[in-house]
Amino acid sequence: MLLASALPCGAQEITVAAAADLRPAFEEIIAGFQQSHPGTAVKATYGSSGNFFQQIQNGAPFDLFFSANEDYPKRLESAGLTVSGSYYQYARGKIVLLVSVDSKLDITQGVKVLLDGNVKKIAIADPSHAPYGQAAVAALKTEKIYDQVSARLVTGENISQAASFVLSGAADVGIASLSLALAPTTRPQVRYWEIPSSDYPAIQQACVAIKASKNQQLATQFQAYFKSKEVSSVLERYGFEVP
Repeated sequence: MLLASALPCGAQEITVAAAADLRPAFEEIIAGFQQSHPGTAVKATYGSSGNFFQQIQNGAPFDLFFSANEDYPKRLESAGLTVSGSYYQYARGKIVLLVSVDSKLDITQGVKVLLDGNVKKIAIADPSHAPYGQAAVAALKTEKIYDQVSARLVTGENISQAASFVLSGAADVGIASLSLALAPTTRPQVRYWEIPSSDYPAIQQACVAIKASKNQQLATQFQAYFKSKEVSSVLERYGFEVP
């Protein structure tokens, strides 16, 4: 109610389901869109792409879905739940080893550092529904250390929660998105090492407009804005590769 009362009279609003890795960049992008489109409001909800996929299948009232992979949007498209032609691959994500700035771990060793006896807990996003968690498991298996460290894995509901485990000291090290490591609020508190992209399947991130949207016109405008050079520069600043 407070949000509604704060909006200008007659303002148009859309609600976006966005993967948690997007949050730092997305807040800048939303601010830019609202500035260039007066009288509009974009409300973003951040979380696990897999959870959003299930919610949208069950009729959750989102106008747009920005996933951390391409699979969930494609499955919604195949089910006839998206606006025709709205599927768009907007970025490729990357994963990093993440430790607090005062950690004594030498992360320049790469993922082999996870075998260090001082590493008791390793935070990742839940691989059952979070694409970044799936990428983390793939990297550990590629490096042939998954079986040795699996008992020490602690899972966050999404990649943002996994990173927060490292920041709070609940985990000694995490595998997080590069975008979160570069977030202004996080960057001074952490050190990171980028995991080679050859260690995990490409994290191709895609978005779709939802057919049940009550404001498809504004949703389409926001998606078009997302393809602009202005948005590309923001995404690249947070470590994403942009097509």
